[in-house]
Amino acid sequence: MRNNIQVPFGYEPPAEREKGTLVFYDSFEEITEEELDQALALLERRSFAQLVLYPLHEETVRRMSRKPVTPYYKREDALHDWRRSRGSSQVTVEGWDGKRKKYTPMDSALRFLAEKYPAPYFLYLTPEMANAFASFSSFEEWITRVRLILTEEPVQPHSRLTQFSHRWETAAAEGSR
Repeated sequence: MRNNIQVPFGYEPPAEREKGTLVFYDSFEEITEEELDQALALLERRSFAQLVLYPLHEETVRRMSRKPVTPYYKREDALHDWRRSRGSSQVTVEGWDGKRKKYTPMDSALRFLAEKYPAPYFLYLTPEMANAFASFSSFEEWITRVRLILTEEPVQPHSRLTQFSHRWETAAAEGSR
């Protein structure tokens, strides 16, 4: 069944101001509220439709970095508290990794996010996480579909990050535009 609507002659729908999804993919073990505020400021400055905070499950963090990490639910609760304190309806804490309760490969997480949220996709990553992402075999497939925004310039970027330097930028350079 179709719904016909009538519009005045010459009507053009307003251009979408907000587009795309900014995904902050991290363990959120060492991320401060100031860094979360910087991601929120980037969301507003670049007019993204949504900021998705994607905390990683303990098993995923252990496989990626081998660092000890606090339980998932504590990190997720801290993110929910931060989101409530900012009162932004454009911020979502994605709990899919926590529901799986096991190691989730990054490409599986990106596939899930691509199905659920609007394109284009921007991954907001720390330099360490960007280097880890660049070391995965699926990196070259995904770098053509997403753009990276790094929290700061990596000290020793992975060779693939250097190769695809046109697909990423730093948030600090973004702020100076």
